[in-house]
Amino acid sequence: MPMNSTAPAPEEPLMPREKMLRHGRSALSDEELIALFLHTGLQGCPVLELAALIKREAGSLARLGTMDAREIMECCKGVGPAKATTLAAAFELGQRAVRENMERVEMRNPRIVYDYLIGDLRYETEENLVLLLLDSRKQLIRRMLIARGTLTSVPANPRSIFRPAIICNAACIIMVHNHPSGDPSPSKADMELTGAIAQSGELLRIPLFDHVILGTEAPGRLQPFYSFRQNNLLH
Repeated sequence: MPMNSTAPAPEEPLMPREKMLRHGRSALSDEELIALFLHTGLQGCPVLELAALIKREAGSLARLGTMDAREIMECCKGVGPAKATTLAAAFELGQRAVRENMERVEMRNPRIVYDYLIGDLRYETEENLVLLLLDSRKQLIRRMLIARGTLTSVPANPRSIFRPAIICNAACIIMVHNHPSGDPSPSKADMELTGAIAQSGELLRIPLFDHVILGTEAPGRLQPFYSFRQNNLLH
């Protein structure tokens, strides 16, 4: 007669902390990573379910990454200040690490400029004008928010643009602004502003290296940004 054999009991799934220690951080899902910062769930809602709920209510991981603590609390009722601030701080720390790494990169390509700023400007409902001050190697000296505008325009003038450039001894500058509509195509006002700033830069010998308009990815759109330099409107 064949001997009775007992099948080994199935292993219980690892909790996120143990899974990371055994397999590394890349082995964890988005929800498991979020759960590590939440530590615990809510009454009737285990931590992994809560993590999945927060991501779902935010709409995407990218959107969640731009939310401050109050937005997270409003997005997912029941999440208190401790969990919300911890989660917002974790995303901010990650974004700062990415920005710090990119700041060492030469800002010669509009895609690099787009990748550097889109995380901060993607969900803005107003136009924001950001100035990148560059050294002679096109590496970033300083980044500055020059102005906030409306849904379709942002106020700016050569004085507000070049004063910080002179103070920081910038070799050249890049202007960047977002279009909340998602369409990066330049408006007439964008064209006029670019011309005025480029002309002033020539007089001050601080050239406008590029003006990059940030939009969003969309079917049929070749790229989610518009570069005046790439389109031969700046030299």
